[in-house]
Amino acid sequence: MEIRDARIEDAEAACLVMRRSIAELCEADHKNDSAILERWLGNKTPEILASWIRQPGNSLLVAAQDNNILAVGSVTDAGQITLNYVSPDVRFRGVSRAMLRALEARARERGNTRCTLTSTETALRFYNSNGYTADGRPVRNFGTSSGYPMSKVLIEHPT
Repeated sequence: MEIRDARIEDAEAACLVMRRSIAELCEADHKNDSAILERWLGNKTPEILASWIRQPGNSLLVAAQDNNILAVGSVTDAGQITLNYVSPDVRFRGVSRAMLRALEARARERGNTRCTLTSTETALRFYNSNGYTADGRPVRNFGTSSGYPMSKVLIEHPT
């Protein structure tokens, strides 16, 4: 598996990964409510994803293996993780953790000592187990009833 900067030609496959991840893995958040899913998936199109790839101050990464996109993640130059989605086909195989580490490394490269994010209900245990802690009260996010602001102090890893 390789984690690399996304390319425009990745947009369609990366978008499919995000849409499947939300629809198939985030039931605790959308509760199979079509209105919630529609709001959450509304900006998950190949065209919008391509604009995120080109967006200054944003790093959109993909985990790929054999020309298949396994995960999609994004971190801003300010250290805010805005995306971290994994294909349901590779859930619990370390792909999400590898993507998170790559996003944190990119944030460190940009001079950040801390990463922030807003977790879904589904991902809350994952982020807690990776050193993220609550950073404020739950908020309405993703078109769902709650998102969980979290942060982590980044520790320099020896190379």
